[in-house]
Amino acid sequence: MKRRYFLPALASLTAFPALAEAPAAPVIDSGNTAWLLLCSALVMLMTPGLAFFYAGMVSRKNVVSTLLQNYVALAIVGLLWVTVGYSLSFSEGSRWIGGTSMVLLHGIINDVYAGANVPHLAFMAFQMMFAIITPALMTGSIAERVNFKAWMLLLGLWSLCVYVPVAHWVWGPGGWIATMGGLDFAGGLVVHITAGFGGLIAAMLFGRRILHPIEMQPNNVPMIMLGAALLWFGWFGFNAGSALTSGALAAHAFVLTFVGGATSFLAWMLVDWARTGRPTAVGAATGIVVGLVTITPAAGFVTIEAGLLMCTITGVACNMFAHWVKEKTHLDDSLDVFACHGTAAVLGSVMTGMFASSAVNPAVTVQGLLISGETKLFFANLIGTVAVASYAFAVTFVLIKLVSLFMPIRVSEDMEDAGLDASLHGESAHWAGTLAQKMAGKAA
Repeated sequence: MKRRYFLPALASLTAFPALAEAPAAPVIDSGNTAWLLLCSALVMLMTPGLAFFYAGMVSRKNVVSTLLQNYVALAIVGLLWVTVGYSLSFSEGSRWIGGTSMVLLHGIINDVYAGANVPHLAFMAFQMMFAIITPALMTGSIAERVNFKAWMLLLGLWSLCVYVPVAHWVWGPGGWIATMGGLDFAGGLVVHITAGFGGLIAAMLFGRRILHPIEMQPNNVPMIMLGAALLWFGWFGFNAGSALTSGALAAHAFVLTFVGGATSFLAWMLVDWARTGRPTAVGAATGIVVGLVTITPAAGFVTIEAGLLMCTITGVACNMFAHWVKEKTHLDDSLDVFACHGTAAVLGSVMTGMFASSAVNPAVTVQGLLISGETKLFFANLIGTVAVASYAFAVTFVLIKLVSLFMPIRVSEDMEDAGLDASLHGESAHWAGTLAQKMAGKAA
């Protein structure tokens, strides 16, 4: 460049240094965007999958109510997330809660989420599906006796008062668990511990069902197996999608998700076989879920070998614990939410602090206790686990008591005896039941 052109150009850059150093605007990566939207759809499918899983386990007279208790979360929690939930979880705020800068998705419509170079709306939608399924998990603890109107109110309050703060603690900017160094790849703390311990106190407060023991047997095993299959299928989006990008880390989480479900499937089934002399389909389906819960906080942090060990341990431990609860306590956690989700998530989160490896994910700056001998990550996850479990337990207690001031949270004995399908919804999952209801109506 000639001297007479070079000097003015240099002078202009010196006069406007911000212009000279301005970084290039992030460009949307179409591959990552397609991956994240696909995974969002997979996670959305998990809520209907959960509904079928639970509906197969209840009595014939409570199938419709169980399905609707889960499906309604799509509407209530989804709309709350779009209006205020996402902002309170993922915008800048304090260590305890996010701010209001993104209420009604303000400012993100045309924004790029720089962490993965995807539209910010795609990241928001992915996180929305997590928020939706989490309180739906609790319906298994209070199945066959919850007042649907009270559940709708509790569902919204719980999402805002339990899920949203914990999501900020773990995944939000400046959240205290994240700042402490705690790791949760896809929701062991945020999803399963909150739902598991929320479900525990809910089962304690709601009390036992009045059903005859025969009615407490699963009404439809094929529906349970279908629900488990849909959950496993959707869980690939749950865990692998949490990598946010369609690369090696997503592939690792994808494979580990399969390995985790398959390992606990066998572990649970073999324990049942040894204990009762026969393997059961319901037990196998439950084992799949336990393995998937266990590997959720660890899917992007631990090796395949560690995943195999983790899910073997929880498959055996949760099986034994679930049967102990049923046989030795008066707790009526209808569909074993605490034993399967709460317990498996606690074990999975703590063991993530033991096995997390930078060889799997370079973002692991402090490796697990059994990998490096360092205690920082182990204690961060242990403290996070205790804090989230205690918070979910206490706040769920308060919310149930609050809702009960305005309406009964449990249906009457007559309604429970008739079944929630007929008494609350005027429907039946079975043709014969619907016909009987119509005939009874005409006779009256």
